[in-house]
Amino acid sequence: MEKAQSANDRSNGHGYEAKPQEYFQGARFDFIAELPVNPQARILEIGCGEGGTGDLALKGRKCGEYCGVELLQGPASKAKERITQVVVGDVERIELPWERDSFDVLIMSEVLEHLVDPWTVLKKLRPFLKPGARVFASSPNVSNHRIIRMLIRGDWTLTDMGMMDKTHLRWFTPRSYAALFEACDYVVDSVGQVGTFSMKAQILSRLTLGRFRHLFITQVNLRAHRP
Repeated sequence: MEKAQSANDRSNGHGYEAKPQEYFQGARFDFIAELPVNPQARILEIGCGEGGTGDLALKGRKCGEYCGVELLQGPASKAKERITQVVVGDVERIELPWERDSFDVLIMSEVLEHLVDPWTVLKKLRPFLKPGARVFASSPNVSNHRIIRMLIRGDWTLTDMGMMDKTHLRWFTPRSYAALFEACDYVVDSVGQVGTFSMKAQILSRLTLGRFRHLFITQVNLRAHRP
């Protein structure tokens, strides 16, 4: 019953309508920077917000078509003015309109942690990707030292945004994030940190020979592909 309620709440926008506008405005410059110029490419983004990443990709000629799925009508309306196509609805529930082997790239920036069943969604999306299609994804790291210190204090404090966003339904470590994709028949190419480590984190990681590197990762940054 609790899982069903979470899905219903999400489809109704519960918890998201109170988000500040900038929550839906971000653009993943790092993802798009890795893509070659290719006006023939098609990109699919789940959780496209207001279309900032898609706008960046289209203007940079990284693709000729950029399609998105967005839960809320408000951000989706703005995205429709910037990218090729926007499907509005809960990706876990709606039927997607594209043919098999349609996309060269799949982008999921801070999305999978919001889903009831990310495994089923990844399997659902896989047929829409061409063989060899690249996947860019990121989600918060629950094994970050800040969260561990909070647990040691006996706390689990949810917030409006960030790693402890109250709309998160799933929690991942770098290792479990990679395992999620591998279980859904994707090939994981790399798992790292969004952005760069602070100097202090770099020093501590070197001193521990990288064994505790996961403690300093804030956002898990994954690259994969469909074999």
